[in-house]
Amino acid sequence: MEWHKDGIVWQPPEEFNHEIVYGFVYLITNQINQRKYIGKKFFWSQKTLPVTKARKRKKKIKVESDWRKYYGSSKHLVNDIEEFGVENFSREILHLCKTKGVLSYMEMKEQVEREVLLTDQYYNGIIQCRIGSNSVKPLKKDQ
Repeated sequence: MEWHKDGIVWQPPEEFNHEIVYGFVYLITNQINQRKYIGKKFFWSQKTLPVTKARKRKKKIKVESDWRKYYGSSKHLVNDIEEFGVENFSREILHLCKTKGVLSYMEMKEQVEREVLLTDQYYNGIIQCRIGSNSVKPLKKDQ
C-alpha cells in the first residue's frame, strides 16, 4: 500500500534528506467503515554507531525510518488492519513538515479541527502534544 498526497502516489524527491523534510502528518482511512486515524511519522530516525578503533566516540547518524510500511500506532487501527487487510485502508499525507516542532503542531491542529476525540469515526484515543513557541516560528503569520 502506497502513500498518497493530493490524490496521487507520493514519492520522495531525489534529494531526500532530513534537512529537506523531517516528517509528515497523515490520515489513514478504513475503506470498509470509513473510520479514520490522524497521526504523524518521522522520515528519519537516529542510529548510534558504536565506538571502533578508528572512531573513539559513538556517532549518531540519521537513517530512513520505516515510514514506507507504517500503518499507525493505534491498537484499534492495527487490529482492524489485521482483520480486514491492508488493501482495505488508504494512506494519505496531509502535511509535509521541515521540523519536528511544526510536525507536532500540524498533527495536533488536524486532530483538534477534526474533533477526533469527540466522535467514534476516528481511531484516535488521545491527543498528546508539547510544543514551544520557538518550534513553530516558521508558521507565525506576522513574519
